Amino acid sequence: MKDIENRKDIELLVNKFYDKVNADDKISKFFNEIVKVDWNLHLPKMYDFWETLLFGKKAFKGNPMLVHVLISRQEMIEQEHFNQWLSLWRATIDENFKGKTAEMAYQKAQQIASLMAFKVKQNV
Repeated sequence: MKDIENRKDIELLVNKFYDKVNADDKISKFFNEIVKVDWNLHLPKMYDFWETLLFGKKAFKGNPMLVHVLISRQEMIEQEHFNQWLSLWRATIDENFKGKTAEMAYQKAQQIASLMAFKVKQNV
């Protein structure tokens, strides 16, 4: 299995991850019922987000923290939801990639989940 090496790999990872999210009973409602995500807009933002985090490209613009706080004001995103998100992310990485960047993608996701869970609780 290869490592995450470029944007094409990120697109594969993100697409497969959101396939899992959309099929998940615990967290799909946040995307499809509460926010009603336009996937044609959301997926390219996520490609940019992960390309920025993993490869240092200045592709992403946005404030994901604020977005999650606002969502939690509609329906609280609990620790269990962040844990599920992280579990699906880990499974998607492990099924498709192995290596230094793949591990960094997981570590960054752990940091994001922890920080967001903390900030959401403080700001709702």
